[in-house]
Amino acid sequence: MTEETPASRPTEPSALSRFLQGPRAGVTALAVSVAALGLAVFPYFGGGTSDAAIRSYLLNHPEMLQEMSNALQAKQNSALSEAITRQATATPSLLAADTRDAAFGPVDAKVTVVEFFDFRCPGCKATAPDILRIMQANPDVRFVFKDWPILDRGDPSGPSHYSARAAQAAHDQGKYLPVFRALMAEGDLNAESIDAILVANGVNMDTARAAIASPEMTRHLVDTDTAALALGLQATPTFFVNGRAQSSIQPDAIEAAIREAKAAAR
Repeated sequence: MTEETPASRPTEPSALSRFLQGPRAGVTALAVSVAALGLAVFPYFGGGTSDAAIRSYLLNHPEMLQEMSNALQAKQNSALSEAITRQATATPSLLAADTRDAAFGPVDAKVTVVEFFDFRCPGCKATAPDILRIMQANPDVRFVFKDWPILDRGDPSGPSHYSARAAQAAHDQGKYLPVFRALMAEGDLNAESIDAILVANGVNMDTARAAIASPEMTRHLVDTDTAALALGLQATPTFFVNGRAQSSIQPDAIEAAIREAKAAAR
């Protein structure tokens, strides 16, 4: 055993060091760095920036932490979307047309929007009405829906998987969009509520149950999951516009990306 010397003995962490520890350490450290830079040029703090001064500044300007958190999250989202886009470009088959997916709009459209989603995902539910609105406003754009039930991964009998299977069964009968809308609006998805949605939208349940239980349906969901993981997706919803992963799920950002893609395709 190596003897510990005074020089190598770990020192007691300062109050600031302890303040920086925890799940938001990266964001907090970034905020402290910015605060320290600002304080360094303040005449009032001409004598230097102590731990106490930085802590006092942050306590008096707590909004800085939120601003730094938002900026860091945006930077991370952008980096992730770029990495996913590179993977999609390197392996085009991962986003290639799949006749099993629900898709709407011209087959030869110059702009294609692809969404990977889970019917129980809060973000997916929140954006669904706007995505349907954007579809109606852009009849020249092709929209592809990829059911990716990740919230109960490992449990193929879970509500996310059953919702995906039910929606695909509805798609086989030409009723995908009304079922999609209803599933996204339902706050408590379970076998009973999902079946009720199918019935309410005129889906033949005998045919639907056969499709839901079919190995072909299982293969479709497995293939979608395989493609999503190969692309490096980490969350739902994830949107692609002409093969580019979007860093934002906000409808206005998706609309802006569609406009840019249309302009580039002219």
